[in-house]
Amino acid sequence: MRMASGNRGFVTRLACILLATCAAVGCASGGGASGIAPVCPEPEIQSPDYVIGAGDTLQIFVWRNPELSSTVPVRPDGKISIPLVEDMPAVGKTPSQLARDLEGQLSEYLRSPEVNIIVANQGSSNQIQIVGMVRQPQSVPYRADIRVLDVMIAVGGLHEYAAGNRSKIVRQIGGESTECPIRLDDLYTDGDMSQNIRVYPGDVLVVPEARF
Repeated sequence: MRMASGNRGFVTRLACILLATCAAVGCASGGGASGIAPVCPEPEIQSPDYVIGAGDTLQIFVWRNPELSSTVPVRPDGKISIPLVEDMPAVGKTPSQLARDLEGQLSEYLRSPEVNIIVANQGSSNQIQIVGMVRQPQSVPYRADIRVLDVMIAVGGLHEYAAGNRSKIVRQIGGESTECPIRLDDLYTDGDMSQNIRVYPGDVLVVPEARF
């Protein structure tokens, strides 16, 4: 029996709607990328420039005054000391901001001092830690707009026994610890870029072991 043309048109439209719905929600067998970005609160203030943290090592150059130039650590109290300047707050400033502050202090002793600062080594407060079932667990230096995929590439990807879709980012917000679930299998294996969120200094990416 032939199907009436009106019925054929209705069936065709219904099939198209079903296919579109499956594509939107991921109806493919065996599971697929979720397409739903993790809900993870971000720190309130993020500078596009590097922000000095405790434990950093700074190279300080005072132009035409090599005797004042030195390499100094940022102490746990967040301050540094150089010749002629003691206990200068450094944490929370960019290198250029700190250089201008040092110039202000040195101007009491020098005419038009010029200071340049280079971050020689980053402390743990300005790194992202990746722990658990990855190829090379380590700390990755923070840089502007670094994302989950960047740090996963840095550690060599997931271990073969990793439960990537049960991973989480542990983040400090306002002095409190927050856990953000993230689906690394969907990102790293299936290319679900909704999981490729930004990471921030002090974040810890935890990748658990698969259950057997």
